[in-house]
Amino acid sequence: MDDAANGRPGDRPVDAGTKEPVAAAQIVAIRERIDQIDQALIDLWQERASLSQQVGATRMASGGTRLVLSREREILERFRRALGADGTQLALLLLRAGRGPL
Repeated sequence: MDDAANGRPGDRPVDAGTKEPVAAAQIVAIRERIDQIDQALIDLWQERASLSQQVGATRMASGGTRLVLSREREILERFRRALGADGTQLALLLLRAGRGPL
């Protein structure tokens, strides 16, 4: 199927939640952009986690502490200010991805 409302060629049909063709095509296009953003977020997440792990390994190899709590508080506050309570939760997940669970 090549119809945008039914998905990309070779893909299974997409349920746009509407049978109106123009709206369905618009939804498919928007979802494609969302998928691109999701992939960028995944790529950035993985890069950030790797960089954070490098910082921790470098710090510990030089006799430093495993964590710098003031830095973690700074990150939590930055995300909270920008995104509210959800930002705090997101920051906690990012921190955990980079350093592992406490």
